[in-house]
Amino acid sequence: MKPYTEDPVQELRELTEALEDWLRFQRRLGWPGTPAARETPPPAQPPAASQVLTLKEIRAELGECKRCKLSQGRRQIVFGDGSARAALMFIGEGPGEEEDLQGLPFVGAAGGLLNNLLSKLGLRREEVYIANVVKCRPPGNRNPEADETEQCLPFLRKQIEAIKPQVIVTLGRVATEALLETQTPITQLRGKWQKYGKIKVMPTFHPSYLLRFPRERQKTWEDMQQVMEYLAAHEEI
Repeated sequence: MKPYTEDPVQELRELTEALEDWLRFQRRLGWPGTPAARETPPPAQPPAASQVLTLKEIRAELGECKRCKLSQGRRQIVFGDGSARAALMFIGEGPGEEEDLQGLPFVGAAGGLLNNLLSKLGLRREEVYIANVVKCRPPGNRNPEADETEQCLPFLRKQIEAIKPQVIVTLGRVATEALLETQTPITQLRGKWQKYGKIKVMPTFHPSYLLRFPRERQKTWEDMQQVMEYLAAHEEI
């Protein structure tokens, strides 16, 4: 037995030796030792919200688009026209010859009919927003093909996100099928409320169809009456 000493250094050395003896004894008994210190994980971060771009930023992202073959024959990209804060948005299928020349949607004969409809509803073109599923004119004004729609549709969706309209009116079969991802005929969908996300959608006939079949204009007028009643009931004060 070691003699008692009041030397603190000696006492500390003896305590250390005693602890080492105790640890060696515990290891012989199978004790694995003290657990390694664990690092505290960083707090979970909420998922980043998807960024909503402005119309100007979306147009810049689109650039001088060559994502599909429609770029080969176009004169101008027809991005869209109207108020960036519109409560009402119209979506057609694609630019025609006049739209391709002027770079604006619905400025030909079909556009004249749409403008006339807006006027009768008490709306100015500057109050709404007008866009198309594809932004370049298909050759011979044919319907857009699937690969062309696939390239353009993401930009249309971003336009909708930027504008946040209360109501979207899809003009004709092509726009309705593309936006709603449906194969239901327009004759069965028109006049009946649909949904795109949380946004109300009213499918109706395309103005070019109404030029060929004037008797159908009453149906589109009735569709638009539903739209105007909804907007009036949900007008933001």
